[in-house]
Amino acid sequence: MRIDRLTKAGTGLAAAALSALVLMTLAPQPAAAQRPDLRRMTCNQAQDLVARRGAVVMTTGQYTYERFVAGPRWCDYWETVRPAQVRTRDTGRCIVGYICETPLFSPWERRGGWR
Repeated sequence: MRIDRLTKAGTGLAAAALSALVLMTLAPQPAAAQRPDLRRMTCNQAQDLVARRGAVVMTTGQYTYERFVAGPRWCDYWETVRPAQVRTRDTGRCIVGYICETPLFSPWERRGGWR
């Protein structure tokens, strides 16, 4: 008799946990999870965002996005930085920060190319 009660209690907990999991999966994502859109920001807003966060992925077009960084410390050790010049709401040429790039020839790569 005691085993039946434990089994029924365990089934109720499992059903509640499964229901909670399904609801969390179907819930819409919060607005904070969306990427900031450069096309809707002013140059100063975009520069401030990159400076505050250090590294941020922003939407640059309808189907494009880019990762912008505040400086070289936000890149991998083998990468270099170049200024990121983008179009914002108020100007066509705004330097929001930098983009990490892998150099064409790197001292860390093996000789002979990829194998």
